[in-house]
Amino acid sequence: MSTFKSFTEIEAWQKARDLNKNVYEITSDPIFQKDFEFRKQIRSANLSVISNIAEGFERSENAEFLQFLYIAKGSAGEILSLLYVAIDLGYISQSSFDSLSTSVKEFSNKIGGLIKHIKQSNFKGSKYK
Repeated sequence: MSTFKSFTEIEAWQKARDLNKNVYEITSDPIFQKDFEFRKQIRSANLSVISNIAEGFERSENAEFLQFLYIAKGSAGEILSLLYVAIDLGYISQSSFDSLSTSVKEFSNKIGGLIKHIKQSNFKGSKYK
């Protein structure tokens, strides 16, 4: 957190923003209109990713930020699982699945790296300055 002035500077948040756009694009396809609950679930998990990074950062304390990053990482796993369901049901093409699953995995790796960095840091957060 010591090197970020805003959550928008965090590369993982930027990747989450891109992922958010892509998930909304694919779930806008008419095939998802028929399965409202599934569409709602994948969009909810998707929003959880980007929102938890922002909310955790704004808490200004590393322990809380880490908690929210773990939640975001968990939601990324949920998105990936739901993408498998989407391809199994024929809601998305193999190429869409490949592209989105790669994005989710890249995001998850970025979050993992950020978690590791914060855990190794002696910085406790801006509220302790």
